[in-house]
Amino acid sequence: MAGLFDGLEIGKRALATHQLWLNTIGHNISNVNTPGYTRQRVAISTTFPLETPIGQMGTGVKADEIRSLRDLFLNQQYRQENKSLGQWTSLEKTLSQIEALFTEPNDDSLGDLLDDFWAGWSDLANNPESVAARTALKEQTNLLTTGFHRIYNHLNELRQSVDNDVVLTVQKVNELSDEIASINQQVARAELGGQNANDLRDRRDYLIDQLSEYVDVNVIEQKNNTATVMIGALTIVDGTSSFKLGTKKMGAGLMVSSDIVWAGTSKEIKNINGQLKGLVDTRDDVIPKYLDFLDNMAEALVTNVNALHQTGYGLNGSTGLNYFDSLNTSAADIQLSATIELDVNRIAASQGGEVGDNVNALAIADLKDTVLMMRGTASINEYYVSLIGTLGVETGKAENLKENYELLVEQLENARQSVQGVSLDEEMIQMIKFQHAYDAAARVITTMDEALGTIIQGMGVVGR
Repeated sequence: MAGLFDGLEIGKRALATHQLWLNTIGHNISNVNTPGYTRQRVAISTTFPLETPIGQMGTGVKADEIRSLRDLFLNQQYRQENKSLGQWTSLEKTLSQIEALFTEPNDDSLGDLLDDFWAGWSDLANNPESVAARTALKEQTNLLTTGFHRIYNHLNELRQSVDNDVVLTVQKVNELSDEIASINQQVARAELGGQNANDLRDRRDYLIDQLSEYVDVNVIEQKNNTATVMIGALTIVDGTSSFKLGTKKMGAGLMVSSDIVWAGTSKEIKNINGQLKGLVDTRDDVIPKYLDFLDNMAEALVTNVNALHQTGYGLNGSTGLNYFDSLNTSAADIQLSATIELDVNRIAASQGGEVGDNVNALAIADLKDTVLMMRGTASINEYYVSLIGTLGVETGKAENLKENYELLVEQLENARQSVQGVSLDEEMIQMIKFQHAYDAAARVITTMDEALGTIIQGMGVVGR
């Protein structure tokens, strides 16, 4: 039959179990603001009972394990949406920068410079013999070409900046994958005896969450408790090993770019998603599209103005001259021809060479409203307006999707935190609960000690 020493053992087990609970609660409270921390709970159960003549008698309580409260489904959802948030954040950032380059509406925007260029030809048509009007037109043309150069160069600089971001992001992905592999090794070692390495698992999950912002992450936990991490279907972390990404320079000059490959090889990696995909799409598709827009405008301007200018006559009787340099038809190098730059009297405002003839100047001014672009459906000015409109729509779409994914990720994070986050109110309630249980267990030991004292010190005294 159970004796008083068994009662002491029950009290001791209760003390140890409730002390472990209090320590765990203290650990939770200490990490209430730790990124990636998952609250922990102690799983307890009754110990094996003793068989007595009157039936089984309980022997107390024991702690089975300390477990983290994780929701694997919410973690997976969070990482999927975080990937999309990273992608649209990259696109929105770059599109906003492109929008700022065009500075519409603004006095020195390309649209205003283009309007001033056409207005210069109209002013010349009103006074075809005026040297001042010709000089003003020349200066306005130089401002327009400089506007083309400025935006084109800024777009190329932005493209190079984005390419540098690609390289830095690849390095960040490698750093995260290396640390995940290192923690995999620590988790496998710590859990060999069947225990839970909760804090190490929290750190690993937090790193995987960070990785999901940059690339498309899929995670499979192996039997040895290590996590296999894949980018799409390609393994980047396998147990204690990580496989690095690298970059390979392609192209030349301003169009050089860093393709993403497996480190040490030339095998290109595609379908990466996340922030890295947003950067690559921006560099390879978005910025080149607007560079092409500018090139198309510059080419149409040079080609059509030159075609009319060649048919006219200057004040000095010159004819057959180009107004723009015909060898430079892109936004990067469009410029006034050297012939006109040296002598504004060679600007061909006249169609027949007669004094006061302004027909050619009027014809060039009318190019403002002539449908020359988009297969004869838009003028140069309308084409530029469509460029700005397209940019505005794409920027607005990126901003909306970024905000939508921010809200979705925030909702998923709140749902995760409701399961695995630390609530100070809840922890305080738990602390009071187990503090009282600890005090009661201590009282059990005190009571058993007093009973033993009665037996040891009081029994057998009678009759002495």
